Amino acid sequence: MKTEEKPFKQCPCCFETWPTRESFLSDNNLDLNGYKADFEKLEYGLFFFTHLQTNCNSTMALEVSDFIDLYQGPRYPKRRTAEAECPGYCLDRDQLDRCNAFCECAFVREIIQLLKADRFK
Repeated sequence: MKTEEKPFKQCPCCFETWPTRESFLSDNNLDLNGYKADFEKLEYGLFFFTHLQTNCNSTMALEVSDFIDLYQGPRYPKRRTAEAECPGYCLDRDQLDRCNAFCECAFVREIIQLLKADRFK
């Protein structure tokens, strides 16, 4: 008996389904518009995507772990949150800019830049 593969993501409002991460990332009707850090386990932080489909506009949360393999750059061992070099971006859900601090959290900000890039569209 063949087992059915679970899709990458399904919209909780309109039930549109993206079978793969690639199909999700290439959908022009999705907008990455937020990030909530999990400072205990960074891979459990949440990215917020809004489905810009007519009669939908639902926002979906996906874990950083769903995209962690996209980033191959350096990762810093120490968190610098609230230190002088920290701009506080991880404390602001709507702030998606790159962080230049040598912080354990900075790699997530780089994943955000990759997700927002047009290379998936």
